[in-house]
Amino acid sequence: MRVLGIETSCDETAAAVVEDGVRVLSNVVAGQEALHAPYGGVVPEVAGRAHEAAVVPAIERALRDAGTGLGDLDGIAVTNRPGLVGSLLVGVQAAKSLALATGLPLVGVNHVLAHAHANLLGGADLRFPLVALVVSGGPTSLYLCRSPLEEELLGATVDDAAGEAFDKVAALLDLGFPGGPALDRASRDGDPAAVRFPRTRGAPGTLDFSFSGLKTAVLYHVRGQDARPGRGRNRPGVAVADVAASFQEALVDSLVKVTLEAARRARVRQVVLGGGVACNRRLRERMAADGARAGVQVVLPEPRLCTDNGAMIAALGTHLLRIGRRDGLDLDVAPRLLRRPSVKKGPARRAAAARP
Repeated sequence: MRVLGIETSCDETAAAVVEDGVRVLSNVVAGQEALHAPYGGVVPEVAGRAHEAAVVPAIERALRDAGTGLGDLDGIAVTNRPGLVGSLLVGVQAAKSLALATGLPLVGVNHVLAHAHANLLGGADLRFPLVALVVSGGPTSLYLCRSPLEEELLGATVDDAAGEAFDKVAALLDLGFPGGPALDRASRDGDPAAVRFPRTRGAPGTLDFSFSGLKTAVLYHVRGQDARPGRGRNRPGVAVADVAASFQEALVDSLVKVTLEAARRARVRQVVLGGGVACNRRLRERMAADGARAGVQVVLPEPRLCTDNGAMIAALGTHLLRIGRRDGLDLDVAPRLLRRPSVKKGPARRAAAARP
């Protein structure tokens, strides 16, 4: 079964052909880093226009690299949620046009969940049920996956996503864009214990994440207690490498502890990672080491499959098509994901939520 996957949720225009949900025949990604770097972040209008120019060439190259024609495909999978609305519309319209022209079945894919399926493309032996941490510039979410198509949201960020926090702190330290890789590089020469930044998380009893307070703590450390977001000068003598390493350690510490707590509560012995931040060197080191100490096997995706790509969309799309899931030409986009309500404050609710 060969499926074409199309991904345009943010700032990568991606297309891929995957066979039987596990074998990558082609994987084309056209990035936009140079376009957004002058602004220090992704500009939705710029991203949408870049997708318009790149989506057809990306699809054509993916088919050519796979040695596959449209007539050899068994279906088309496309990201339709979540993401930037203009970017999502470009990919969905391209997929619907192909489906209309060829008669191939079409299925919309949640690209957050698709990140977890990237591990299948690396040949990992996934043992369900398992806990999946999907961490990037948009989502930072924890799922209990009972099967490839059965998942339950356990926790999510209540404010900034981890990747967003990386980008903002990197901008504060003048490290450039994208912030994640730049800050990771800078941290190599720093002392992660130089600054004791707070380990923040969501409400007590939940498995939610929170990184806004951590980001603000870095701002105050770098610019003083009267600091304001936006333009400004850092205090003299600020050791950028130490701040980068200390911030990274605090963020990674929160991710690792909450994820392994989720595995303990769910009584599972395997954790998988997905998303762009899963490329982070320190997160991979800590998750593997702390997981081993806790008796939890940690599965890490190949770095090339961490960021948004069409192969993961095709992989999840294959599973959906196999169970008969189909979408019509009225398929729409959903920029945001609905999530379960946060646990409300109160001793009784906190106690109940804290129980395994």
